[in-house]
Formats: sequence, structure tokens, C-alpha cells
Amino acid sequence: MIEKIHDLGVKSDYAYIGGFASIALSFTSWLISRGKPAHSRAQSDRWGIFVGHWAPTFFAIGIALRLEEKKK
Repeated sequence: MIEKIHDLGVKSDYAYIGGFASIALSFTSWLISRGKPAHSRAQSDRWGIFVGHWAPTFFAIGIALRLEEKKK
């Protein structure tokens, strides 16, 4: 599957950028939720945690793509 993604032109740098963007979006979501009323704050916090879980996946895909790039 990683080979097919690589063949489509997706580079490991794109996945790394996605990982860092996920961290930034998660932090931003959490920061914004601090200003909300208590009843809606919990939902915003959950959204931040959900987005934060994307980062390891993006980084793992980035590593796999980097290995694929070195093969070719």
C-alpha cells in the first residue's frame, strides 16, 4: 500500500507536515475550547484529542514513505 501511495507522488515530507499540522490543530482546538462555557468545553476538548491522535499515523506513514524513497 505504501508503494502505491509513493507511486502516486506522495512524499514523506507531506506526511510529516500532516503530523505537525495535526499537533498544531489539536493544540489550537484545545486553546479555543478554554474560552467556551463549561458545557461546550468538553466537546471541544474531545475534538482536540481526536485530532491529536492523527499525528502518530502521519509520522508512521512518513517513515514508511521515507524507506520507500530510499529503495528507489
